[in-house]
Amino acid sequence: MGTWRGLRVAFVLGSLLMILLIIVYWDDVGGFNLHPLQEPKRGSPRPRPTTAAQIGSSSSANPTAAPSTTLAPEGRGGAAEAHTVEERKEKQVQRKEETRGDAEDDREQEARKQRVMDVCSGKDAVEFPGRTRAFEQIPNRELDHLIVDDTHQIIYCYVPKVACTNWKRVMVVLSQSLISPSSGKPYTDPLAVPSDLVHNSSLHLTFAKFWRHYGSLSRHLMALKLQHYTKFLFVRDPFVRLISAFRNKFGRPNEDFYKQFGSVMLRRFAFAAGIKPTFQQFITYLLDPETESETVFNEHWRQVYRLCHPCQVKYDFIGRLETLETDAERLLKLLEVDRLLRFPSGPRNRTSTSWERDWFAQIPVTMRRELYELYEPDFEMFGYPKPDSTLHQ
Repeated sequence: MGTWRGLRVAFVLGSLLMILLIIVYWDDVGGFNLHPLQEPKRGSPRPRPTTAAQIGSSSSANPTAAPSTTLAPEGRGGAAEAHTVEERKEKQVQRKEETRGDAEDDREQEARKQRVMDVCSGKDAVEFPGRTRAFEQIPNRELDHLIVDDTHQIIYCYVPKVACTNWKRVMVVLSQSLISPSSGKPYTDPLAVPSDLVHNSSLHLTFAKFWRHYGSLSRHLMALKLQHYTKFLFVRDPFVRLISAFRNKFGRPNEDFYKQFGSVMLRRFAFAAGIKPTFQQFITYLLDPETESETVFNEHWRQVYRLCHPCQVKYDFIGRLETLETDAERLLKLLEVDRLLRFPSGPRNRTSTSWERDWFAQIPVTMRRELYELYEPDFEMFGYPKPDSTLHQ
């Protein structure tokens, strides 16, 4: 009985072993194939690899057809191959140029950011209020220029008179915070966003609003977003920005600015009212200590270091108005939104650096130098050269 049971066990184990060997064998030869492999016919050409251009052309001609691997006529083969080689070389050259351009852009960005770090660390011996304070010491009311887009994890500090209208349009499109009345859906084209609406503060979530939304957690959330979000700002030659602000707010009819600022300048320095303030009166107003004892500088002429706090916020991208087009294109790629929208290519601000001499011609040299000291941190921090020709004429 014991022998019979042993034989049965041996038979079962042997059967299992045979099944295992069969499985291994068929797996080794490629499975059960009831048809023999067909040898290619003699004289028939070997299939050639299909190029991307061929796939595109065949699919456009017949979307449902699979890509074919037909061979070009023998007489044209050499020309086709030569053409393909030339295309490949052109693409390689283009790729190298793009890589070289990207590397140059990266070096420029690193230089701009390093410049800010050097000034903030005190290496350049430029002193200014708030240089050494911590981010936690900045009052909430001074954080109203830091716009947050949680969907794309972006923080933008807007600087008036530095393409901020168009960058606000971009932020409105990305955050989908404004509905188009014509489509009933959020705007998708930044240029279509009305410029008079884009400056409505209710459209943008800023750090200054965090306390209202998050209470005691607001500072903690700010710190997290500053650590993980991509932060950017755009800057401009400080003197040219002042000229642009004056032209925009006082050179044209602007009742609000006249009532709030122009009338003050005229009463204080011209002893009259009802006429436009001059550029010299505007500069005198900025240099007068009494001005900021009454109220903080308006955002259109407040220094960038006071608007965006670059010594406390480590920006990932610093753009310049002077290189707006290339910087904007580069930034949208960095933000990974270049496929969603394009930066609006609207009319450029016409205030030019070359105008400084004409605008400052009637300003006494002592006042020019005082004005430079007032804006020196912005000049130094963002790498704008000291305007010696303006300061020493």
